[in-house]
Formats: sequence, C-alpha cells, structure tokens
Amino acid sequence: MGCSGLAYTFDFADAVGDNDLTFESLDTKIVVDRDQVRYLAGATLDYQKSGLGAAFKFQNPNAKSECGCGESFSVE
Repeated sequence: MGCSGLAYTFDFADAVGDNDLTFESLDTKIVVDRDQVRYLAGATLDYQKSGLGAAFKFQNPNAKSECGCGESFSVE
C-alpha cells in the first residue's frame, strides 16, 4: 500500500507463482499477480527522461487520484 492506497512496485521475479499472469512486451516478460490485474487494465507504462533524471510513468485510467510522487493511486 502507498500513501494514496495502492502502490506501483517493481522487482525481478525469480519464479512465476500459481496466482501470477505473464505478459510479454518488447522482449520483456512481465509478471502480475492475478488479483491485481484489474487495477492495471488499460494502463500504459512509459520511461521518461527529463534533464538529468529518468523515471517510469504510469498512465492508468483506473486511478481516481494519485499521490504527489506518482508511486501510488486510489480507485473507487
């Protein structure tokens, strides 16, 4: 959980669990817990560079509000 509710988190998956779904995009396998997929339906993920910094940016149509840092969101 993040400060606005749900949080976007990334980690390397050593294994795919029984409750996980896998997706592939640009030769990268993405593993998502089956129970959490509904919060990401229709979402896109972009890598953005700005000046000396860079970050992943989610565009999530399910998010009704986000925290200031963009790492967490809430849904209805």
